[in-house]
Amino acid sequence: MANKNPHILVIRLSSLGDVAMTVPVIQSLQAQNPRVKITVVTKHAFVPLFHHLHGGVTVHPFFPQGQHKGILGLWRLTKELRALNITAIADLHSVLRSKILKLMMLNYHWESVVKDRKEKRNTVAKRQFKPLRTMHERYADVFRKMGFKLDLSKGLLGSIKMQIPAVLKFNSTERLIGLAPFAGYPGKTYPIDLTKLLVQKLERFGKVLLFGGGEKETSALKQVEAQSENAICVAGIFELSEEIKLISNLDVMVAMDSSNAHMAAMLGVDVISIWGVTHPFLGFAPFGQPESNNLVADRKTFPKIPTSVYGNKMPDGYERAIATVTPEMIEDLVEKRLKHHRNQL
Repeated sequence: MANKNPHILVIRLSSLGDVAMTVPVIQSLQAQNPRVKITVVTKHAFVPLFHHLHGGVTVHPFFPQGQHKGILGLWRLTKELRALNITAIADLHSVLRSKILKLMMLNYHWESVVKDRKEKRNTVAKRQFKPLRTMHERYADVFRKMGFKLDLSKGLLGSIKMQIPAVLKFNSTERLIGLAPFAGYPGKTYPIDLTKLLVQKLERFGKVLLFGGGEKETSALKQVEAQSENAICVAGIFELSEEIKLISNLDVMVAMDSSNAHMAAMLGVDVISIWGVTHPFLGFAPFGQPESNNLVADRKTFPKIPTSVYGNKMPDGYERAIATVTPEMIEDLVEKRLKHHRNQL
């Protein structure tokens, strides 16, 4: 990019997990291109995902049910964005809303993410079955097309530990193991009976913190907590900003194919991800994690996996496919990762 002090507008408006996936890419972009100024447009509820970033990264909140609702609202948003003196726009969303914004701001240099839905459909249909380009690399490609150097293999600049919310008190020497058994769809959610067994196994490593959201999930995790000796349900207690601080202090996060996995990964936390009817080959594995940290359901028994890109389709008989990733398998991997941490100290 010719401008010596570029100001890039980054558009990412969708779900919590999707926005969290962009954070390490944006952090890497700024670290490797310190002269660039970055403004991220995202839903106002997701602004805390970027609070730990420094050095030229700001957030412009998007209010889809407020002043930015509908076509008139998007027009108001464009007027706000034009006032920021941006030099180029990176569309990491590439859906109807962002395409409408592009029509309203055609006089700017735009680059958009290439999602390659055909490749994903072919993987789901088993016409091909190989690892696709990760979404993190697809996001990075947008900035590369703008002329920026961006190497994601360098990873994050170490883990980011923030102050634990004051309402929780832990022994400073105690390990903290996160467990987030829920996901957006049943086929990606760990069964509650196995969650109870898993908590019993993980308690020997340290304090187990149970993450979730909503009344139903919180109620289920409260029941798990009641039957455990060293587990705490933290679901329903914190705002997103405080939950991020807590996650940053975990030694390991065990999560499904869900937003909790991506939030932990963006903070440099070791993430063990459990895959039910989805599969990491589709490019949605957490950032910077070794491939061995992905525990995948048994595809010999359940050959239709992945049943869809996002896990919203579940054939008959696949309801407990994720149960082929046993509590013992997860326990063994947690132990290996904790030993790996000790060896690095």
